[in-house]
Amino acid sequence: MAHRWINDLTAEDATPFSAYMNRRQIMAGLAGLGLGAIAAPAAALAPAGDLTPNSWEEITTYNNFYEFGTDKGDPARYADQLTTSPWSVTIDGMVDRPGAYDFATIMDRMTMEERIYRLRCVEAWSMVVPWNGFELADLLNLAGVQDGARFVAFETLNRPEEMPGLRSPILQWPYVEGLRLDEAMHPLTIMATGIYGKTIPNQNGAPMRLVVPWKYGYKSIKSVVRITLTDTQPPTSWNRYSSREYGFYSNVNPNVDHPRWSQAQERRIGGGLFSRKQPTLMFNGYEEEVAALYDGMDLAEYH
Repeated sequence: MAHRWINDLTAEDATPFSAYMNRRQIMAGLAGLGLGAIAAPAAALAPAGDLTPNSWEEITTYNNFYEFGTDKGDPARYADQLTTSPWSVTIDGMVDRPGAYDFATIMDRMTMEERIYRLRCVEAWSMVVPWNGFELADLLNLAGVQDGARFVAFETLNRPEEMPGLRSPILQWPYVEGLRLDEAMHPLTIMATGIYGKTIPNQNGAPMRLVVPWKYGYKSIKSVVRITLTDTQPPTSWNRYSSREYGFYSNVNPNVDHPRWSQAQERRIGGGLFSRKQPTLMFNGYEEEVAALYDGMDLAEYH
């Protein structure tokens, strides 16, 4: 059984929200003084300075949420029309207590934590995000996982009147994702409900989204309305779109290129020094924590 992940970061490791709003001016001032290369404080699970979080503006205005459009700015432009209250998540399949779980009830029952995680997109850009949320394992245990369950399937809200991207057949809607049960129960896997201690914005997957930090970002499904425990591998939206390009596992692996581009490097979103390319880390830097999940597997075949 996996042990709860111990977060040795504190609020002091994250740049204060007020400082983020002035980040560009601060960095410009440092550059003028010849101090632009000063490293941020080192954080756990990363090379020095690597876990300095991105700004609120970067995190909330540059992301993919195709239900609102394919441009990186579309989610921020259109997601304000999404109704997120009331909200419930149906948990069904191989569980002891299936049903529709009210979001407020879930929040009352879960242990909330801050997790500062890398986010790596299959498009070869990356961010660092200070999430607030709870371990998915706690929610699954609340529903009672039955013997024989091997996978967890997830489904995103499908509401075309509020999500204009659903009117375009880019993908087969609703958006669906899946994890192996041991991946879902791993202590690094969380359901995020906030960023920087604030309620998660609609464009980032309000009111509750999955975050699996060692996998490509599209695995971290947004605005979840259904979680199903099953004994068979569930379909996933991007694998269904192109199994050659997007495998079920979707682990960050710099040694396995996307058929149309290299995954060996990534571009950190942000201005100045933070926009330069850097080497991509195996399992997005969480190799020590998760590599054992894939012992004996060919990670090129099971990509």
